[in-house]
Amino acid sequence: MNPESTEFIRGLHNLRPRHRGCVATIGSFDGVHLGHQAILRQLRQAADHYELPALVILFEPQPHEFFSGEKAPARLMRLREKVMALREQGIERVLCVQFNERLRSLSAQQFIEEVLVERLGIRHLVVGDDFRFGCDRRGDFTLLQQAGEQLDFTVSDTCTLLLHGERVSSTRIRSLLEAGDFAAAAELLGRPYSLGGRIAYGQQLGRQLGVPTANIHLRRYRSPLQGVFAVVARFQDGSQYTGVANVGVRPTVSGDKKPLLEVHLFDFSRSVYGAAIDVEFCTRLRSEKKFESLDALRAQLQQDILDARQWFVNHPSLH
Repeated sequence: MNPESTEFIRGLHNLRPRHRGCVATIGSFDGVHLGHQAILRQLRQAADHYELPALVILFEPQPHEFFSGEKAPARLMRLREKVMALREQGIERVLCVQFNERLRSLSAQQFIEEVLVERLGIRHLVVGDDFRFGCDRRGDFTLLQQAGEQLDFTVSDTCTLLLHGERVSSTRIRSLLEAGDFAAAAELLGRPYSLGGRIAYGQQLGRQLGVPTANIHLRRYRSPLQGVFAVVARFQDGSQYTGVANVGVRPTVSGDKKPLLEVHLFDFSRSVYGAAIDVEFCTRLRSEKKFESLDALRAQLQQDILDARQWFVNHPSLH
């Protein structure tokens, strides 16, 4: 299967007759961590067995975001990053369903009949061991099995993936990131944690302070990270640079509501507005704080740069 052939389908209204017939799984897949990857391997094996496309069903907003809004847990990745990660796992189709009042009001049985059977014509469904759905919360593995016997599809579940005796989960990864334990988070993710996006024009304040930055708008209520970090930034052309990054709302200069990722790259002078960049977090240097003056901020930024450079001197193998 060629991962470049992944098809992204936005909304049930964009499903076509050719999309009927698939092997599917459903979930948020936030982070596409090792636990998710185990589900996706099982999905690919089933898809190969049935000789049908492997389909992942996602929801936007994620159900807990629909109900909790700004109080929902921070996302580990944006939708675009998630689709790219699913593509790397060999998934042929991603269906992104809008989670709204209409979907929220569907019972588990209605979701099975209207979405899984009528619209998708699923032959096999892979679900996690803790999967629940439907406004009545009756949707679980047992109900899916019973429905499958009546509606001609099969179901398999996956066991919880444990690492060092603990469940691999997005919640656990968020906690590790918040604690600054990037090595442990990377172990659960199967890769170092990073944030990415396109570099946007900013207020040029960093340049005025002698620390020019590349700005990436994270476009989310919250970020799983906040503070100042030593980072490695990678561009699509394969070039990479060490640097220092701030993730937060810039309380000294603006007090933004949505988090911004600002990256100062060492020994770098190219104009990169509009370029895509991926920023890997190596270690946490300090918390974000509000300074009394721009001079105080400037002095701290210079210290951050010294601290980050020294960290990379002490850890040469990590860049």
